Amino acid sequence: MSRTFRAGLILFGLLSVGDLAGPLLTDGEHPPMSIALIGAVLGLISLVMVVLAWRGERRVVVPLIVLRVLSAASALPAFFVGDVPAAALVAAGVTVVLAVAGTALVLVPAREFAGAR
Repeated sequence: MSRTFRAGLILFGLLSVGDLAGPLLTDGEHPPMSIALIGAVLGLISLVMVVLAWRGERRVVVPLIVLRVLSAASALPAFFVGDVPAAALVAAGVTVVLAVAGTALVLVPAREFAGAR
């Protein structure tokens, strides 16, 4: 397992733990509790997949990426809805950027396995 792949998994793990904390950190409006709960479920499933990928289960990498992208997409409405606090906008932006970075880090080693060196 390459360092970049591990770094991507660590980043996904941190994002997943952050998603799990979402229902405890929301005021019920920013994000709405329903979104925070959906994020927590995605975070829990993602965390299980991170552990499996760390243990060498390559087949969970694509579903893990899909879950992290869905989680990041759930933060996007914060940019289009009015009266969202600045802290929530920053958190949404950081979540999206880190999800993109984690995806890139996890996908870089995939070229190794395809024979492109």
